[in-house]
Amino acid sequence: MGDSVPVRTALYEEHVSLGGNVVDFHGFELPIWYSNITDEHLKCRSEAGIFDVSHMGTFRFSGNNVRGWLESIATQKCSRIEPGTCAYTHFLDHEGYLIDDMIFAVVNSEEILGVPNASMVPVMWDWFSKLLPKDNSISLEDLSEETSIIALQGPESRTICESVLGIENHVDRFKWSAIGDNPIGITGWIQGTGYTGESGYEIFIPNNEASKLWNALLEAGATPVGLGARDTLRLEKGFLLSGVDFLSPTLGEDKFLHRDSWETNVPFGLEMEHDFIGKSRVISHSDGDARLWGVLQLEKGPLPRGGKQIEDLKGNVIGRLTSGAPSPSLDRSGIGMGYIESVEEGDYVMIVASPRKKVRAVIKRPPFI
Repeated sequence: MGDSVPVRTALYEEHVSLGGNVVDFHGFELPIWYSNITDEHLKCRSEAGIFDVSHMGTFRFSGNNVRGWLESIATQKCSRIEPGTCAYTHFLDHEGYLIDDMIFAVVNSEEILGVPNASMVPVMWDWFSKLLPKDNSISLEDLSEETSIIALQGPESRTICESVLGIENHVDRFKWSAIGDNPIGITGWIQGTGYTGESGYEIFIPNNEASKLWNALLEAGATPVGLGARDTLRLEKGFLLSGVDFLSPTLGEDKFLHRDSWETNVPFGLEMEHDFIGKSRVISHSDGDARLWGVLQLEKGPLPRGGKQIEDLKGNVIGRLTSGAPSPSLDRSGIGMGYIESVEEGDYVMIVASPRKKVRAVIKRPPFI
């Protein structure tokens, strides 16, 4: 958003009243933490946390055969995603490099709702707009500014959701539903998705209903969680972070982060049974090419951070970390992800923490827990 004033979500005053440490995050004023990152992380893993993720975008695609159109530009075979179901996909450019990833929900045979990443909303709007059919059979709407998104995540999320919205508004994992009648009178839709690896929901509502839902979830026992724990939660599960674990070539010059779906090593969202933009690069790789792997530190030392080089035991540079942090769920052991060449799970490597310090680690395919 350049030099423009950061956007305040509809829940800004709620964050301030809870003592949230609010920062400028990709042009939005959002809390990094309320109490501390570790406590919030562990509450989400053991009980339930709520997150303001209204910085994420909301797109509506509609028209006859909308699934077929999306399938032609997405790595996911969208035509077999049934109404009422959510799925994950990548979008590649014409050279095969990853532009962005997205969760989408098939509402019915003529409507799909998608959630582009926060900083990528204008980029993806332009990309989709250029690819719309010339006969105007598919339309695209940006609902981002009018929509708030609250994520409820953790093993107690179902109990809390049902106590606030009623049993009939529960949805199973990767399912979608319009929100029906409920005790607090909110509207919108709910889907069984999230960015923590825990069971839970993402709830999409009009901005003027956000505070009502947020406070009802707090009163029902959910813990407010900031962006700091959101990052460590997703890292423990090996979920990609747009702009950190991959980067569209149109947005940055760091060619190391220009990757395709095969290289990201993600175990879902890539279906090779259909044609899609960028497919030729995906099928061009050999076994020795770099892929995204996890690393788990085996000894004490500086914690892994993005940008640190990875060496094999002979001292050869074989990759670089893109993400890294102490894992609250693993007693703050260092974990990270990065693109590494010619390794398999269980191989030992060295993280170059500084010019004078290397830390022994083991290759692991996420999730870490």
